[in-house]
Amino acid sequence: MISYNPKEWFSFIFNFHRGDTFRKLLGAMIGIGLYSGGVAYLELEYWKLSSGSHVKNITIMHSMLGFVISLLLVFRTNTAYDRWWEGRKIWGSLVNNSRNLALKMAVMLDDKDDKDFFKKMIPAYASVLNLHLKREAISHELFDTNEISQDHYKHKPNQIAKTMMQKINKLYLEKKISGDQLIVLNSEIQSFTEICGACERIKNTPIPYSYSAFIKKFIFMYVLTLPFGYVFQLGYYVIPVVVFIFYVLASLELIAEEIEDPFGNDPNDLPTQKIAENIKKNVEELIY
Repeated sequence: MISYNPKEWFSFIFNFHRGDTFRKLLGAMIGIGLYSGGVAYLELEYWKLSSGSHVKNITIMHSMLGFVISLLLVFRTNTAYDRWWEGRKIWGSLVNNSRNLALKMAVMLDDKDDKDFFKKMIPAYASVLNLHLKREAISHELFDTNEISQDHYKHKPNQIAKTMMQKINKLYLEKKISGDQLIVLNSEIQSFTEICGACERIKNTPIPYSYSAFIKKFIFMYVLTLPFGYVFQLGYYVIPVVVFIFYVLASLELIAEEIEDPFGNDPNDLPTQKIAENIKKNVEELIY
């Protein structure tokens, strides 16, 4: 995720970060500019259409559809941002739940080996969940322990949760924790799996294909027809105007595409790796 100061206007305007849509659309913008110039040349120089041509009235269509495309793009970006923000709230809950579980273990347990187990396993869950959502390989060295028999064909966060639950049940059988404490700790482990399920719901349920494809086609056809009508009013100045309109509309769609899946490696995705590292730091401060 990109860290920035929202008050630095000039850095936003003149700095083109790799996550900036201008860099991603530069090639398409050049193509749209050449296309608009070609249309302007044909209508003004080759066909020599007069201002009374019916082609000029095509701007009526753009006036009518401009409101529609605005509503669609607003809904699209709002939906994508809701998914991004929900993902951030879910990982915020993981931070709080990890701290709460660490606090309880630090107080309830006396044996150092038992404390060290949870000192490793609680932050390991966040690290594994981060890699699981990004569909990246999970190395056994991540755990730095032999407590887990990792099966690459099984759900990896569930393996961590199962291992912690087995340890908690063992502590109860060994009379190291009471029945009431078992119930409390069970709810903490349950909250971990609920967080994982919520993240997977966002990850595995994209925006419906037909909706996303329709918006892209709508933007494409809308922009391609812009030069035909506005060339009579703007002449060759239609080139920068159409390029700018394309940049605005396409940028909104690109932003929505990027943030609708907040668990990837795009510049504007959630900093889940950093959050997992903070969880590890917090747990190590609580359990010692």
